[in-house]
Amino acid sequence: MSTPQHAQPRTPGGEAFRRALAEAAPPLGVGTVITIGVFDGVHRGHRHLLQRMFELAEPPLVPTVITFTNHPAEVVNPERSVTKIITPEEKVDLLYDAGVGCVICVEFTNDLANLDANEFTHLLVDCLHMRGIVTGPDFALGRNRSGNLEYLRRRGQAMGFWVETVAPLEVEGSAIRSRRVRNALADGNVDGAEYLLGRPYATDGVVVHGAKMGRQLGFPTANIIPTQNFVIPADGVYATYATVNGVRHMAATSIGVRPTFGLSQRLIEAHLLDFSDDIYDENLRLEFVSRLRGQETFDGIEALITQMNLDVSNARSVLEEHDRLDHA
Repeated sequence: MSTPQHAQPRTPGGEAFRRALAEAAPPLGVGTVITIGVFDGVHRGHRHLLQRMFELAEPPLVPTVITFTNHPAEVVNPERSVTKIITPEEKVDLLYDAGVGCVICVEFTNDLANLDANEFTHLLVDCLHMRGIVTGPDFALGRNRSGNLEYLRRRGQAMGFWVETVAPLEVEGSAIRSRRVRNALADGNVDGAEYLLGRPYATDGVVVHGAKMGRQLGFPTANIIPTQNFVIPADGVYATYATVNGVRHMAATSIGVRPTFGLSQRLIEAHLLDFSDDIYDENLRLEFVSRLRGQETFDGIEALITQMNLDVSNARSVLEEHDRLDHA
């Protein structure tokens, strides 16, 4: 394929979408099996569908994903805002890591939304040599979702591609969807989010200077500011892993506004266990393993310090057990 592994997402409009497909065209004689979707989080439900695509994409067919840097719902309904679980760059990396042969990551625009189903289907066949498409049961493409499964099967008979529908992966009686992951995180249920994702939920950011309150209390923290339009777990204290400069550390991480001090800016503050290096302006990645408690207001500094000592102890215990289970 002409698309390099771990290529960065594109941001094309309608005409550029055509160019993106043309640039990703496989060599003559090589076809593709395609799936199309947002894939926010690349969770277990997504991987369930991808696995079926891998099974069907026997060489020389190339398993190919067309995905988006933004959420189509925000284009169709501009008043709607959808918080993201991962960045487009993370999504591309996770899809390649899962075994996808080619990822085409584009911006979903009004021009793209207005492509009719016939033109969309011809682009997939003409540019990508599509031999099959793997979808969920409610999939449709093209303007006004006119290219539904019935349409695709009919066009496939005429154009030489097949359609495979994959039932969603269910947990506790309901399908694993990105919305479930977002809701779990909003509730502080990072354990549940990890189960749905198949890995701990993670976020990262550059360490910024704060008020040094944690240091004054004996618990220096690395502070990052939550990125706008990305889901962040509910306020509280969490057992996390913190990775900086390629080294992973245990950490107790607080999310919130520090009500004991009467402050209002929401921060993510990570106290890295057994670590005291200066990491200002370094990138810090946090993996959330378990919520230890909600955000609380304390009567005084001594009560807060007592609780922080307990938080550190609890975080260490939780993470040691998590490590033990990972290596069992």
